Amino acid sequence: MNDQPIAYHIPALLKESIVGLNIVPDGTYVDVTFGGGGHSRAIMACLGPDGRLYSFDQDMDAYANRIDDSRFTFVHGNFAYLSNFLRYYGVGAVDGIIADLGVSFHHFDDAERGFSFRVDAPLDMRMNRDAGTTASRLLEGIGEEELADILYNYGELKQARRMASAIVKARETGKPVATVGSLIEVVKPFIKPAQEKKELAQVFQALRIAVNDELGALRSMLEQSLQVLRPGGRLVVITYHSLEDRIVKNFIKSGNVEGRMEKDFFGRVALTLKSVNNKVIQPSDEEVARNPRSRSAKLRIAEKV
Repeated sequence: MNDQPIAYHIPALLKESIVGLNIVPDGTYVDVTFGGGGHSRAIMACLGPDGRLYSFDQDMDAYANRIDDSRFTFVHGNFAYLSNFLRYYGVGAVDGIIADLGVSFHHFDDAERGFSFRVDAPLDMRMNRDAGTTASRLLEGIGEEELADILYNYGELKQARRMASAIVKARETGKPVATVGSLIEVVKPFIKPAQEKKELAQVFQALRIAVNDELGALRSMLEQSLQVLRPGGRLVVITYHSLEDRIVKNFIKSGNVEGRMEKDFFGRVALTLKSVNNKVIQPSDEEVARNPRSRSAKLRIAEKV
């Protein structure tokens, strides 16, 4: 379990999530967030000769971490299309799905990707550099009201409207917000000095979520998980902020991302999933000391009824 490329990503709650998958040696599993391959390698260690693992990543940088094993398949794609890809590979049903929704260390540490506010770089923020719109292009054409909604809804920033107005004004006066440094310069007047790192992280989180449609992809993947999981199959999800966690919690509770409790003809709640851990699992103090970036991780596990 310790041979993953640490420079790329250190997986949070590794032991707990693998235990939560309840792996059977001849089962078929999906890791929808391959990254550095930490969770995938741990799954492979539990599989027998007839086991299979399909690992997704939309960033081709992760391909360098692929596992050289006939039981392993690297899927270059967005997990929003989970069922389509599995159908393509001839997979009818799976015994478990794991999703580690955190951004890989690689993305934060690779300066040219523009994910971090700590290093000046072009504002890209795309998980898949072969598709989609960069953060700078988004800021170049988005309306003020829509931008304010992104900053408020995805970054939970109280000064979202003032920040959005400042970004649009900078753009209109010939100073496009196209780099990490220019974005910080524009939003900094609306950030309290004591909260600077936290609120800058929220600004970058909001734009990253919008650029990659992260919440839309999560909703899509969760809905498809019910189609591809066998009865008794496990869904294991690690989240890193409240927006993701709320969606996952609602889905496990109700079987839909809205959290709507559906009832049958007799008024009984129709459950599609049952929670394996009624209390959310979080990293131990020892894990946080070893890996400070794991401190916000939350693990939820469900089993298909």
